[in-house]
Amino acid sequence: MKEGVNGVALSVFLFFFLAVTVMGFWASRWRRAENAQNLDEWGLGGRSFGTWITWFLLGGDLYTAYTFVAVPAAVYAGGAAGFFAVPYTILCYPLVFTFLPRLWSVSHKHGYVTSSDFVRGRFGSRGLSLALAVTGILATMPYIALQLVGIQAVLDVLGVGGGDSANWFMKDLPLLIAFGVLAAYTYSSGLRAPALIAFVKDALIYIVIAVAIIYIPLKLGGFGEIFHKAGEAFAVTNKDTGKPRGALVTGPDAQWAYATLALGSAMALFLYPHSVTAVLSSKNRNVIRRNTTILPLYSLMLGLLAMLGFMAVAAGVKVKNGQLAIPQLFEDMFPDWFTGVAFAAIGIGALVPAAIMSIAAANLFTRNIYKDFLKPDATPEHEAKVSKLASLLVKVGALVFVLTLDKTVAINFQLLGGIWVLQTVPALVGGLFTRWFHRWGLLAGWAVGMIYGTWRAYATPSATQDHFGNTNVIPLIGEKGYIGLTAFAVNVLVAVVATLVLRAVKAPDGVDLTRPSDYTADAGEPGVVTELPPATAGVPGGH
Repeated sequence: MKEGVNGVALSVFLFFFLAVTVMGFWASRWRRAENAQNLDEWGLGGRSFGTWITWFLLGGDLYTAYTFVAVPAAVYAGGAAGFFAVPYTILCYPLVFTFLPRLWSVSHKHGYVTSSDFVRGRFGSRGLSLALAVTGILATMPYIALQLVGIQAVLDVLGVGGGDSANWFMKDLPLLIAFGVLAAYTYSSGLRAPALIAFVKDALIYIVIAVAIIYIPLKLGGFGEIFHKAGEAFAVTNKDTGKPRGALVTGPDAQWAYATLALGSAMALFLYPHSVTAVLSSKNRNVIRRNTTILPLYSLMLGLLAMLGFMAVAAGVKVKNGQLAIPQLFEDMFPDWFTGVAFAAIGIGALVPAAIMSIAAANLFTRNIYKDFLKPDATPEHEAKVSKLASLLVKVGALVFVLTLDKTVAINFQLLGGIWVLQTVPALVGGLFTRWFHRWGLLAGWAVGMIYGTWRAYATPSATQDHFGNTNVIPLIGEKGYIGLTAFAVNVLVAVVATLVLRAVKAPDGVDLTRPSDYTADAGEPGVVTELPPATAGVPGGH
């Protein structure tokens, strides 16, 4: 590791950071509507984005600093198991092709801003809507934190964190400045800021990956030498666990865990609030259909990114925190000026999704907590103001997470968010196709799935920590598997049984405000813009 500040790399990094900051503030004037003071404009970009803007926005939303830092870091730490992210991004697109266009259509028809808006309109239940909103906010917080961890990893390797001997303020000052800039232009420009910056972010990432996948193997003696050295390193026994560090190929005892983690992650990816926000910002139904066919291009990039983990092992990169492995690899391998470009790609790759995530969480709070329970008569202008303030609070919460918790477990907290998001599948995805489930049955299933999944995740150790090991023994078959998928199965079982019982006793059902034709409506058709029932106990469905 180089000592001191890498001045050349830092200068290049700052150039790109300042450039996207200017773009972020200028975005408030880009495609601006006459009345920008409402959630459709601030939180959804006016629902006006076409195929390519949506593609860059979703790419910037889904392929983040997590992609650049945590995925290859997982490969660096344990080998092939870290590649689970590649098949899950391949699996998810056929899945979401079946339901995302339906979600866009019904949301366009009724003016829904969040997935919880849809659930309340579909099932007539404030309680179920609140459950999904709280789940979305909780799952988003560690995801935003992971982006800030990515920025901090870059700053640490650049040498601008003040070192371990510095006081906490000086050590974290660069991150605080980056956070302040992100918060300011998100507040000012809303979703238009990350949509515009995503063009720069994706261009930089593709350039860096194209160079890295050719340049680094040439310096290390080719892929054969990389795999040979990585295989030797992974075969070394870890003194703490008594087992090999990892493997180039997933062993038989880990295949269930690998497969279920990939499947569960694929099911959850597009149910995160930030994914839904990017989808609802599209101008028509076909934009969503086209994007589910071209977004897999990013999966190719993700596979190449994961390979960087093997390269870091082969290059002899030694770091105490695995999140620093890839930034350190770039600094060791690249000329200083290109190191700055690579670090800018990671930094901007964190800013774009962090902005979208904070907007999405703020929209959930505003529409499904504040308006539903605190101020049902809030005007569109008041909603926009509250959402802007909420987006700041969400980012502050994520910043506190980063500054107070161990960064090495950030990815595990994000995976815990995946467990939670999976528990929204029966209500959200199921609700797009059927009204059979009873609202109270769905709420009971959600509660059991959340409690079971959180408890089992907490109680399951890994080789390096006592909690949140992310795998568990699957009941009946006795194999190691992803807790989120097991919790989802329990959720569905409870929802089905509870629905049968509630239907048998003729429990009151909520009012469905949607019609079958709403789920195939396109932008050319007039919207109903149904106002959800006031949040009062006397309104049918207002439970």
